[in-house]
Amino acid sequence: MTVEWDGGGLDVVGIGNAIVDVLSHSDEAFLASHGLNKGTMTLIDTDRAEALYAAMGPGVEVSGGSAANTMAALASLGGAGGFIGKVRDDQLGGIFAHDMRAGGTVFRAAPASEGPPTARCLIFVTPDAQRTMATFLGVSVQFAPADLDLELVKAGKVTYLEGYLWDAEPAKKAFLEAAKAAHTAGRKVALSLSDPFCVERHRGAFRQLIEGHVDILFANEAEIVSLYQTDSFDAALQRARGHCEVVALTRSENGSIILQGEEVHVVDAITLGEVVDTTGAGDAYAAGFLYGYTRGHGLHDCGRLGSLCAGEAISHMGPRPERPLKRLAAEKLGL
Repeated sequence: MTVEWDGGGLDVVGIGNAIVDVLSHSDEAFLASHGLNKGTMTLIDTDRAEALYAAMGPGVEVSGGSAANTMAALASLGGAGGFIGKVRDDQLGGIFAHDMRAGGTVFRAAPASEGPPTARCLIFVTPDAQRTMATFLGVSVQFAPADLDLELVKAGKVTYLEGYLWDAEPAKKAFLEAAKAAHTAGRKVALSLSDPFCVERHRGAFRQLIEGHVDILFANEAEIVSLYQTDSFDAALQRARGHCEVVALTRSENGSIILQGEEVHVVDAITLGEVVDTTGAGDAYAAGFLYGYTRGHGLHDCGRLGSLCAGEAISHMGPRPERPLKRLAAEKLGL
């Protein structure tokens, strides 16, 4: 279902790391022996990437990247999306570009002909379905304002920014330029905080970004507590209220809470069988929420769509949908 953009309007345009994931089953002893913090994402260099790849068990390769996963799920829902990210002219770069386009997402970036290779993320899934990630960002760290596709940004009802990309200085400038272009065009800007360690690295900058440029914020419990340095989720929730138009806070099996002004929506989690792998659950939630948001649904239904997409994501290995989400939403939610 490869799409060619005709210049028309899009629902969401995601900006993030263009990564190919390598997923493998693992155990806690392996994580401990390699100094990996369970359930988090650790940035690694080339040497460590090669050592971990050699040590890990049989793996499955699939295109990933947080915002890219969100766009893949949005396309599965029937949404019109675009993605902006940086790849090299290598094998993994070709795989990533093919997977995005074949899945129905507009991806117009020309591959870089020099610099580090395409990014890859080694994902170790333990028996409790938790995922621990070791990420080599490769050429993604060179993402800069020159790599922005501002035509796509202006075409999207929402520009969705991936917090992970904030680790590189040029990307910060690109985020701010994209947010300005989106708002100038009368569009909305959304941000995912991505990971509690990412929040710790950039807490002050994230707060400034949220208060000055973000309309819709996505975070989980650990991320929002870290952002506002509170002792409890409830205290962090109160701090988050009012800093941007909409705040969607995910709570794993406890569903999500959505805030807008004085409104509070409590949304249940949706499970579709056994939990196999939590990789991409938050990405999928954002896809469902933003699909509902850009299609004019109320916030509670946006949360239900998010929960359904997250439920599908955790029912199998890998972050991309294995069932058509549009059909699933019609069957399970009537949406």
